[in-house]
Amino acid sequence: MTESPSIFLMIIGFLLVLGPLVTVHELGHYLVGRWFGVRADAFSIGFGKELFGRTDRRGTRWKVSAIPLGGYVQFAGDMNPASQPNAEWLALPQKEREQTFQAKALWQRALIVAAGPFTNFAVAVAILAAFNLAYGKMVVPPVIGGVAEQSAAAEAGLKPEDRITAVDGSAVSDFDDLRSRVVPNPGVDMVLTVQRGTEKFDVNFRVPEVVERDRFGNTFRVGRLGIVSRPGELQQVGPIEAVGLGVRQTGDIMVMMAKGVVQIITGRRSVDELGGPIKIAKYSGEQLSLGWREFAYFVALISINLAFINLLPIPALDGGHLAFYAVEAVRRKPVGQRSQEWAFRTGMALMLALMLFVTINDLISLPIFGS
Repeated sequence: MTESPSIFLMIIGFLLVLGPLVTVHELGHYLVGRWFGVRADAFSIGFGKELFGRTDRRGTRWKVSAIPLGGYVQFAGDMNPASQPNAEWLALPQKEREQTFQAKALWQRALIVAAGPFTNFAVAVAILAAFNLAYGKMVVPPVIGGVAEQSAAAEAGLKPEDRITAVDGSAVSDFDDLRSRVVPNPGVDMVLTVQRGTEKFDVNFRVPEVVERDRFGNTFRVGRLGIVSRPGELQQVGPIEAVGLGVRQTGDIMVMMAKGVVQIITGRRSVDELGGPIKIAKYSGEQLSLGWREFAYFVALISINLAFINLLPIPALDGGHLAFYAVEAVRRKPVGQRSQEWAFRTGMALMLALMLFVTINDLISLPIFGS
């Protein structure tokens, strides 16, 4: 029997996830912008009609808006989608023009744009580092503790006490490292390098695909070899090592996300696995029902996901702006304003179409609409 959190818990979980993460993302933009002397006209959590807000002594309107699916910082002079100078900007008094986003050097604009996603990365690292510091790290050598009957590992001749030293020629550091290479890659051909006593040999096989179901009825396509690890050793870590582990874990998760995107683009994974706000709300409620530890880890995952998506080189996202800045750095002059505006409008249309698709996808996946 599957469990299901209440609608109320889903809404609370959703707000507790996206609210703080969107806020810190936009704060990243805002603080770096202020550092470089850019005036902010508005800081909004959510889109659409303002629900409530206040204006500070610097003239920035801090507000909460009706649609809680994101947020934005509107810097002074940000008058068009491409954030490029235009006639209206040129008509500003010199003093006001110096406080606008467009007046800043290319490297300053790039840092302002990049600050949002990297603030989300910092949040994820902080959460994971706190876990590492509080609970320590489990050290599990890449040694097979057991092999399931009729599994891919058994058919390949793997045995208990075999040590996996590499996957596709890349060294394996521990069992978690091995797991992170296998689980996201069902159906992929791999070469394991195995150490058995003094003998070393390669094993070729295709990672079997297994469909797993959690307690909430969610299904996941994963790769499984059919092996289990030996018992690990829990080691306490200091603050510096905890942060280092947090950085590594964040990087590993980001790599897995990138592989997932590539697998969807190449058709190895179904587009049905894409999720939007409704699915995030569902998962938020589920993780919140499990406890604060599980929920905090989920927040870290969503924070990495938010940063990753925003860094994609799609016009209208932070990554799209950064891509144009990279072209500007190479050409030593910006891409034409008209070209940028068309690109950003196209990017926005694509994002809205994707949002519509994943929302429909989310609705179909709900028990009241689909199977």
